[in-house]
Amino acid sequence: MRDHPSRPNRGVFLPPFDALADPRLVADLAVAAEQAGWDGVFVWDHVRYSRPVTAIADPWICCAAIAARTERIRFGPMVTPLPRRRPHVVARQAASLDLLSGGRLVLGFGSGDDWLGELSRFGDEADARTRGDMLDEGLDVLTGLLSGHLVEHIGPHYRAEDVRFLPAPERPIPIWIAGRFGNRRPLQRAARYDGAFVIAYPGPEGIRQVRETLAAARPDLTAFDVVVDIAADADPSPWAAAGATWVLNRFGPYELDPAAVRARIEAGP
Repeated sequence: MRDHPSRPNRGVFLPPFDALADPRLVADLAVAAEQAGWDGVFVWDHVRYSRPVTAIADPWICCAAIAARTERIRFGPMVTPLPRRRPHVVARQAASLDLLSGGRLVLGFGSGDDWLGELSRFGDEADARTRGDMLDEGLDVLTGLLSGHLVEHIGPHYRAEDVRFLPAPERPIPIWIAGRFGNRRPLQRAARYDGAFVIAYPGPEGIRQVRETLAAARPDLTAFDVVVDIAADADPSPWAAAGATWVLNRFGPYELDPAAVRARIEAGP
């Protein structure tokens, strides 16, 4: 999903926290990003976060607001822990968002972390290995339903019996799989989809290692995205040279100043 094959796509990476915990404001910032020449706006997906964060907006509602207010930019939740959601509900939401936006949605998925008790405090699966299995199975269900074809699935974690979801997206929605640097399983999983969102990398040299690992599972990376996030004012050039196809400028997560965020966005990529 390379809109600009001669350079990395540039995105804004927003946590909808505290001063930004308002879908209307997130949509305003997305409009500003589109006007300033950014290629995408992506929002974090959390139900709770560490102090001093207290207020959090729902990322899917933020995405709907972005879809309705913009015309060109890509957008999506980055990333959604699919094991804490129902794959068939996510499929319905995704198909509707993609239709609303005219085909601009990107889906970011991962197994999630419980370092804040974000899963266990709500009775969701806390075991990381089990969540990985749930993610794999959930992705099978979700992509099947998004295809518009008949789905017949009975698995250890999910069921989808004799169902077909319409309307289906006009073209497949890109799926990026998140994983921490050094963890091979997420990269192997990502190689089956459309992109890898690399978290906690040591630097641009790590992206070269990531591409090598991906190439072992998927020799042709021509249509595959390698996605990184950097500080709001960081230089994207080293990441592009290392092979990143999307570079997201990250804001927050603490002490977010809407005016400062807007100013950086309006300065352009």
